[in-house]
Amino acid sequence: MVERQEQAVPDAVLTRIGQVVMLHHAGDREEARHRFLGLWAEIGEDGDPLHRCTLAHYLADTHEDPADELAWDLRALTAATELTDDRLAEHEGAPAVRALYPSLHLNLAADYAKLGRAEAARTHLRRARAAAEALGDDTYSDGVRAAISRLELRLGEGGRADGGAADGGGWGPPRQRP
Repeated sequence: MVERQEQAVPDAVLTRIGQVVMLHHAGDREEARHRFLGLWAEIGEDGDPLHRCTLAHYLADTHEDPADELAWDLRALTAATELTDDRLAEHEGAPAVRALYPSLHLNLAADYAKLGRAEAARTHLRRARAAAEALGDDTYSDGVRAAISRLELRLGEGGRADGGAADGGGWGPPRQRP
């Protein structure tokens, strides 16, 4: 019973991150970045990996400079490697650690593409696609898979991990036949 009560207690840091995410989505990028950086100063480089991963993941989106965005996305990935499923299980509805990787690698692929580093972008895109097997069957997962497919098209990946042409087994709508 005590264990369930502990699990039901919301994580104050994640709640604060969520509040800043709403501020950012409402259009106040500068204020969101300022507040996220304040939270980062509180958490620190050695803080809870879940907090660092979540915060860096969202903080990256508040930066206009692709190099800054890349730096924060790399911090998110580094923190994710320190996470355990037990840590995530403390939060109701949290995904398994492996379900975080498709989005993290997708973001890195997009960052590298913005920086004109196509090969690094393709590498992370292939990692995102491979990691996407861990995603569930829900709206979020569908969105991540669709974003992977869109970036594959932009980078000429064609929907296959080896960079070859799609054979119709990829995600998304079927191709029209001539």
